[in-house]
Amino acid sequence: MTKSALPPVLFEDESFIAFDKPSGLLVAPDRWDKERENLADMIHEQLSPNFFNVHRLDRDTSGVILVAKTKKALDAASNLFHSREVQKQYVAIAHGVPKEEKGTIRMPIVEDEERPGKMKTVRHGKPAVTDFEVVERFRRYALVKLVPHTGRTHQLRVHLAAIGCPVVCDRFYGDGRGLMLSELKKHYKQHADRPERPLIGRLALHAEVLSLPHPVTGEPLVLRAPLPDDFELALKYLKRYSGGAVT
Repeated sequence: MTKSALPPVLFEDESFIAFDKPSGLLVAPDRWDKERENLADMIHEQLSPNFFNVHRLDRDTSGVILVAKTKKALDAASNLFHSREVQKQYVAIAHGVPKEEKGTIRMPIVEDEERPGKMKTVRHGKPAVTDFEVVERFRRYALVKLVPHTGRTHQLRVHLAAIGCPVVCDRFYGDGRGLMLSELKKHYKQHADRPERPLIGRLALHAEVLSLPHPVTGEPLVLRAPLPDDFELALKYLKRYSGGAVT
């Protein structure tokens, strides 16, 4: 079987290597399906069995993932994450427009016992805090910047859904539908010989920036992952056909 190529490298030095993870790729082995392709196994097979990811991203989220090359680097970076000295910045295309231009969502989160694998907001759950800012408004959609201050499972997805603006194509907390040109463009003509493909047909959530003091040098380390092509395409057509900002 042909091995998949590693994702693009965003940064590398003697201590770390950072990748631009695509949507759909697991960071670590699946709990139930150990044969499923994942970034950790790819790194161990193609680079070194002694490299380990410092943090995680959901399978369907794209963007920056940091990997330590040594045990010393792993421990140092892990300590920075635990002491909240690492800042993460995400962007999402939300289905719905937040009422405020910016704000902070403070809604505790716990696992939903009735829906295994999913989370929910409750009054007495684990603390979860997310800053948000609307970057651009469209009719029925918004481009939103998100900065989590805690690291709960599915936190950003749960929080956006809780304010009525789930991430586009979120099958857990939204309607799971991709962004279709036919929903944006008036007088859209469907090709009779082929079904319409979504402009973005996966979770529209991207880990854009990871910032931390380098554990070895002490210098600021700012890792950036460019917007994926499907994300850019969706924004292009939102601006073209769904401009008329909501007020």
